[in-house]
This record gives sequence, structure tokens and C-alpha cells, in this order.
Amino acid sequence: MCSSLLRAGPALVALRERETDTGACMIRFVTDADDRPVRPGRPDTPETTELRSLRERQPQLADAIDMHIDLLALQRRVQVRIPLPSFDLDAAIMGRHQKEARALLRFEQIPLEPTDLRLVLRQTMEIMRRFDALESADYESIETLDRDAGLVAVVEDWYLAAAERHVVPEHRSRAGSLDAPGQDDGARDQVLTLALRPFLSRCAEILQPRAELAIWSHPHCPLCGGEPDFAVITPAAERHLICGRCTLRWKFDPLTCPYCHNDDRSLISSFATSDGQYRVYACNVCKRYLKAYDGRQSTRPVMPMVDSVATLPLDAAAMQRGYRG
Repeated sequence: MCSSLLRAGPALVALRERETDTGACMIRFVTDADDRPVRPGRPDTPETTELRSLRERQPQLADAIDMHIDLLALQRRVQVRIPLPSFDLDAAIMGRHQKEARALLRFEQIPLEPTDLRLVLRQTMEIMRRFDALESADYESIETLDRDAGLVAVVEDWYLAAAERHVVPEHRSRAGSLDAPGQDDGARDQVLTLALRPFLSRCAEILQPRAELAIWSHPHCPLCGGEPDFAVITPAAERHLICGRCTLRWKFDPLTCPYCHNDDRSLISSFATSDGQYRVYACNVCKRYLKAYDGRQSTRPVMPMVDSVATLPLDAAAMQRGYRG
């Protein structure tokens, strides 16, 4: 038998091909690295393909597009190994949650594995810093969470702050301040939103196809309690809100503000891109706005991460008019 393989530098690979009757070892040398079999890479997702196409059409958005391509790849790697959660759901349960305005998903039901959480948190911060989307001071502050043994507890507090914020007061299960994050917490909220998305989106897969979802009429997410940060107009001209945390979609009145409940149509402004693919609904009461993808004449479904980048010029236009996201 041949006791070992020969080594002659990284570009020279020695392979044992066969043994003779006398025990001699026949060696075949491969000297060209190009001769090695190449593993096929993972095919691009439709979202990544669309982002690459968007970069060709709008090169001024290249940095934002490349950052989101990296974030999508990270979230995809993590999400495929997250198990589907299990929680009870029927019309009676959804009806009770609708009455209390309480999101369905309890924190302990999220299939949150601490090792994966730390990985996605750390790599999300690295991606954002690489593209100058995270200030050094914010990076250092949030980095302490990764080293903190109480990371899961911090994430639970962050999750419950939104999940309980809209609950009818007498049904709240959590005391204390449930105010939205302040300006100083904006960077941490953004990082945690992106880092938790693979876990929460996995949970949304359970609820999205269920008929009970139609019972929900509130403007916050029925699954996790998050606010909508995008919307889609369906071919039937319905407006479906899209959660900024878990990406769940649910039907909501097309001309009611999801942030302050203003339903006076004379106080709702609307403007669209020249091709009509995207639209902005802006409230003149709370001065907030929501972007939407118009799916009535589109050739593809809404892709929230793609469409949020494609509509960055609409953000600028809305803010110039005095609105905020």
C-alpha cells in the first residue's frame, strides 16, 4: 500500500490512481488548477437576478443594490436551515387576536438558534459597515450585543416592544414603556430588523397561505406586530401591506393611513413614477408615507427588498415634500 500522497506545492495535486500487484503506487499529477472539477455555485434567486438587472438600469444605485444582494445571500443561507415553527391557528384564535389587536407569534415560538442569531447579526453589521450604511460608533455599540451573554434577552425586548405596542391596553401582557425606538436606537433597530428577518420570515410562511388571515383588519402585522414599510396593489386593486420585520402581507383599506388611521381621502396625497409601476401614499395628518408596487400591469410579483431599493428616488421625492417614512 502507498503510505501517503505526494505534495509539491498548492498548484500540484498528487492523486493515487491505482495499486499494482507488487504494491507500487501509480501517481497521476495534475499541474493545472483549471483541471480540477468546479463546483457549480448556487443559482441566483429571482430577487438577486432582479437586483442585478436594476443595477444595469440605474447604476447610480449600485452601492445600495450590492449591499442588498449581500444581505439577501446571507439571509438565504440562514433561512434554509431554520425549521418551520408550529403554532395553533383557527378562526376562533384569529378572531380573539383581532379583537385584542394582538400579534399571533409569541417570542418563544420563533425558531431562534443563538449560534445562527450571532452569526447573522455579526455578518449583517459587517455588510452594512462595508457599504457605509452603519456608522463606526453604531457598529461598536451594537457589537457589544454580539459579545453579550444576554443577546437573546435583548432581542426579546426588541421584539416585544413592537408586538405589544398596538395591543388593546387591558390585554397587554407586558408592563413598561412600549414606545417606538427613539432616534438614537434607529441603527440598532435597523440591524436587528435585518438580522431577525430570516427567522421571522420563516414563521410568516406558516400564516401567509391561511384563510384566517382575512379576519385581520389592523394596520400592524398580524404575525409579529411590526409596522408595514411597503405595500402592493394587487390585480384586483386591493392594497396589501407588507411587514417590515417578517415580510407578511395582509389586506388593508387602500386609502387609509396605516400609521395614524386617517381615512379622510382629501388628506391623503398620492403620486407615482412615470411608468406607473410604483406609487406613494402620503398622509397630510401624520406626515408619513408608504410606497407601493402596482401589480395590476406588472410582469412579476412584488419583491420587497428589490422594490424598496428601486424606489429610493421616491423616498427623496417624498421627503422633499415634507413627509417621513
